[in-house]
Amino acid sequence: MTTTPELYWEDFPVGEEVTFGSYLVQKEEMIDFASEFDPQPFHLNEEIAKTSLLGGLATSGWQNCAIAMRIMWDGYLHKSASMGAPGVEEVRWRKPVYAGDVLSMTRKTLESRRSKSRPGMGLVRFMWEMYNQNGELKMTMEGWAMFECRTKEAAEA
Repeated sequence: MTTTPELYWEDFPVGEEVTFGSYLVQKEEMIDFASEFDPQPFHLNEEIAKTSLLGGLATSGWQNCAIAMRIMWDGYLHKSASMGAPGVEEVRWRKPVYAGDVLSMTRKTLESRRSKSRPGMGLVRFMWEMYNQNGELKMTMEGWAMFECRTKEAAEA
């Protein structure tokens, strides 16, 4: 979070759709991540990966989630009054992500409400979609995020 946030709960209106990010996936990072966290052969070995359902060496879906977090941080979270999140409701890995893919994301605001139990906090339900440079949908995530309200009055209204 920045010293003085630019984005508060009120700045994520229902229906808003924003696209942001540009992240180049590199082969070395794919193998490094898989070696450490998801050492399935189709994430580590190109020859095995070619014969798998993935059709080639591809990122772990868990790496895609980590990349999504990086893109979200760079795109808007670093300048927001984020208070974290209670979790992600759903993640879908739609298509494999390969080395050389340049990933971006779209954030759609689905719902928004003030917290009943925590004055000064608002909750926003988002749908995030991850695309590559060719517009192929690679991953979707849906869940709630928590943000500080800009003013105390907004939280009590």
